[in-house]
Formats: sequence, C-alpha cells, structure tokens
Amino acid sequence: MTTLQSPFDATLASAHAAEAGTGDAGVTDPAAATVTIGIAGVTIADVVAVARYGARVEIVEESRAAIRESRALIEALAIDPEPHYGISTGFGALATTFIQPDLRTQLQQSLVRSHAAGSGQEVSRETVRSLMLLRLSTLLTGRTGIRLETAEAYADVLNAGITPIVREYGSLGCSGDLAPLAHCALAVMGEGDVRDNSGTVMPALTALTDAGLTPVLLAEKEGLSLINGTDGMLGMLSLAIHDLHRLLTTADIAAGMSVEALLGSTAVFAADLAALRPQRGQGASAQNLRRLLADSPIVASHQSPECTRVQDAYSLRCAPQVHGGARDTLDHATLVAERELESAVDNPVVTRDGRVESNGNFHGAPVAYVLDFLAIVVADVASMSERRTDRMLDPARNHGLPAFLAHNAGVDSGLMIAQYTAAGIVSELKRLAVPASVDSIPSSAMQEDHVSMGWHAARKLGTAIDGLTRVLAIEVMTAARALDLRAPLAAGPATAAVRDRVREDVEGPGSDRFLAPEIERVVEAVRSGAICDAAQAVTGELN
Repeated sequence: MTTLQSPFDATLASAHAAEAGTGDAGVTDPAAATVTIGIAGVTIADVVAVARYGARVEIVEESRAAIRESRALIEALAIDPEPHYGISTGFGALATTFIQPDLRTQLQQSLVRSHAAGSGQEVSRETVRSLMLLRLSTLLTGRTGIRLETAEAYADVLNAGITPIVREYGSLGCSGDLAPLAHCALAVMGEGDVRDNSGTVMPALTALTDAGLTPVLLAEKEGLSLINGTDGMLGMLSLAIHDLHRLLTTADIAAGMSVEALLGSTAVFAADLAALRPQRGQGASAQNLRRLLADSPIVASHQSPECTRVQDAYSLRCAPQVHGGARDTLDHATLVAERELESAVDNPVVTRDGRVESNGNFHGAPVAYVLDFLAIVVADVASMSERRTDRMLDPARNHGLPAFLAHNAGVDSGLMIAQYTAAGIVSELKRLAVPASVDSIPSSAMQEDHVSMGWHAARKLGTAIDGLTRVLAIEVMTAARALDLRAPLAAGPATAAVRDRVREDVEGPGSDRFLAPEIERVVEAVRSGAICDAAQAVTGELN
C-alpha cells in the first residue's frame, strides 16, 4: 500500500478535510486504497489509511472461517444450563446473575445502551474510525465468538463513511474503552447519532438506511465483544506514532537551522563522538544534523582560529541527545503498539483449543504507559526548541543579530511575541506530561478496582502533538528570518531550501506585520510534511 501522510487532526473540521482528501499534498485518491484485515491484525499504516484517509476495509476468507468456528462454540454454550460469563450471565459486578435465554438479546442490547454513556466534546472522526477498525480487527481473529454478520456490519459502516458520535469522557481504559466503543456499537444497532460521509449529524438509523445497510440485532456475547478492548487508546497511539516520526525529523531540521543561524559548532555532531555513546536515536539525530548543515557557508565562516567560542549552549550542542532520546522512546512505543495491533482483546475469549476463558487482556496499562511516556518526550523536545527560539531573539546571545530579529528594534518588536506563544505552549505541554496512567478510580462496585486511564493518556498526547507542531513551526519561522539576516553569508543547501519553502508562505525580514496568520501557515507546512520534504529534496531521506 502507498504510504499516506497527514497531520494529526486537532479539530473535527480538519478531520473531515483529511477524510475528504483535502489535507495532505500528494494523496490523490485515498478512498481508492483498500486495507485487508485478517487473523494477523493490522499495522500502524493500516490504521492511518482507514482512520485518516477513508481507505476501505476488506475481510479475508480465513477470518470468516475462524469466526464461524468460534461462533458455533458460543451457540453450544448458550444452550448449556450451566452459566457462562458474557453468554448467559450479567456483566461486571453482575457476573453471577444467570440470564434466561429469552432475555439474552435484550441483555446484549441493554449492555450497549447503558454503556453508551459518554459526555463532553465530540472526538475527531479519525479517532472514531481508528477504534472501529481496531475493534473489527479483534473480531476477525476468531477469538471473540461473534457472528460473521456482526463483523461485516462494522466493515460496512467504515466503508460507508458513517462515523458514530463519540464523546471525550467515558473510558477508564480498563474493561476496554467501554463508553466510546459502546457508542460505536449503538450506531451499528441503528441507535444514537452519527455523522454521514459528508459530516452531517443524523440519527444512526437514517444513515444506515441511506447507505443501504441494516441494523444489527445482537446475539449472545456480541454486545460484550463489541465494547471490550483497548481500541480507542490504541488507535490514537497509532496515529500519534505516525505523526511523531515526521515531527522528530522536523525537530532536527529546526535545530540545524538554529545552530547555523546562531553560528554554532557542527563539530559536536561528528559520527565518532556519537559512537562513544551508542544510543541509536542519538546517532540518527546527529547524522541528520551533519547532513542538514553540510556545505554551509555560514558554518564555514566561523571555523577559523579567530573563533574563540569553546562550547555552545545545551539547546544547540545537546540536540541529538534530546531528540535521540525521544526517538528511542518512540521506537519503544512503536513496539508496544505493534504487539497490541496483533492482539485479540476480549473477555471472555475463545481459545484455539475451544475453551471460553475470562482474562485481563482488556487492561490498557501497556498502551497507557507508552502514551504517557511519549507526552513526556514531546514536552521536552518542544522545551528545547523554544529555548533555541529565545536565543535567536536575544541580542546578548544571538551573536550579532538584531534584537528580536526586528527591522527597527524599538519601533518594531519583530518576533518577540512569537516566542511568548511558544513559551505558553511549552508550559501547557509540561502539564500534559503529567502521567494519566498513575491514577486509578475503582468502578463497578469494586469489581473493576484498578483501571489504566489510557484513553485520557491518549487524548492528552493528541493535544501535546499539536502543541509540538506549533512550537517547531515558530522555531523554523524564526530561524528562517535569522538566516536571512546573516546575509551576505549564505545558508547551506538544505537549510536554504527550508528557508525558501517558508518564504512561500511568509515574507522575509521587514517592518512588523500581523504575525498570527504567518505562524499558522508555517504550522501547516510542518504538519503536512512540507518542511521535511523541502530539506529532503537536498539531503535525501532523513532519519
């Protein structure tokens, strides 16, 4: 499948734009892509394609056979006079309550209706599509015991572009993302509200009917199987991983531009120095900086013996160490996500030897931990970026550049308040770095006495990624102006290409003008990958 790239949706509006194919340059017809789902699960790229770009899903025949086999076992247990959890009993604290056969359809419907108890703001379209895709992926492992027509209904809803309305509050990240998943199951039942493919809010039954789809009447165990998973937090983690790969490369690009603009030393990025501390991420970041700053006349201008500076500030000299540590953390998060994407998360679960067993695989702890870990590194990368921005604006530390890079300092304020904006965002990111996964509030009459809060960890990471995007954009915009002000010295080929890309959206140095629209245009260039593309047109693909 073609690799698809796009920004992390900060709002429903941008989510709908991306879904309609208007987001990322180079994505000509995302709806033409198809993701095939089977027993082995899905990939991060699959999640991005379906959730963000509306790629279609297709169920493999192997999964159809596995579903039929496990469903036959559930139907046999349904007529057993002995109680079986989730099949002929209540749920949670009511797990010992036996349910008569004539009430079991009502039991499953009631479970979904009662658990669709979300509140607050509507979450993005891509988040909802990601969690529906991942619930479908678990259903297709053949380990949940649902009917084939129920799995097919999820695929049909995704392919029709119908998106259940899910609210931001309701999941504790244990027993699965219960409320968010219940809102999706409710829509497949033809109840609740959804957005159709154009983004219009309407009753679910209307949207299903308009798409030629029939609501599902749930049978034994199906309601439970549709809400018992880590799919919401995992979907958001998958999208975040995709976006952070680009943003960490952008962080290296921004750092390289700042090092050059501040007449910093490139010697500290040497390969043999990085090899003395063989952290993989650090080595990759240092290599990026060497390639970005190669053949720079500005760098060459201060490499003579007349240059008396011995060491640069940490925000310049230690960029590979911080960006590299973030890369290594991202690698760990990717490993956890990939394992989870191959998982069958349900309770109870149908084993390969035909047992139906209760388990705790729905607990979101592994996913929640890495979501929190990523929020920490996002805050730190942004913090270092803001420090470089501030240094370029300070005449006491910027080695000959005008105060605040202003055209006429005193009359003009230059980029002074752009740094305020970056600082405010960084302060917010530090608060978002406080882990959600260390909290637990017992629920379900103390049956569920320890929960992960992974959904909340994922929600705050999404906000943090948007903040990092903005902080890096402000650094890139500041460094581009600083490089212009170094004339007649010229920037290197790679950094000049990025500066020229910024100039497509933002004018060069001059008298003060309305800054907010300029910042937003550079934010979009960072988010879309245009800044990375400009650098890589010179350097080749960066790490």
